Amino acid sequence: MESVRTCVGCRTRAPRASLLRVVAIDSVLIPDERASMPGRGAWVHETYECMDAAIRRRAFVRALRVSGPLDTHTIEKRLNGYGNKVNGSK
Repeated sequence: MESVRTCVGCRTRAPRASLLRVVAIDSVLIPDERASMPGRGAWVHETYECMDAAIRRRAFVRALRVSGPLDTHTIEKRLNGYGNKVNGSK
């Protein structure tokens, strides 16, 4: 049985393999390609719509239980096609 997670952007349930795990390190959102980084993670579809909705609604702040704003530059670069080889991705 495959693991199911909820996207923080669109709030729909999806298989873990189709979502991207995101963690916060020093108030910076970091994509966790291998889903192996320590700490609390949030799951999101790798689409502009879901990422934008999660950022606008402050869903990452709530899901990751951090206080204050998060730096989303790394995630935004990923959406624009930069930084695809982050965190040892294939």
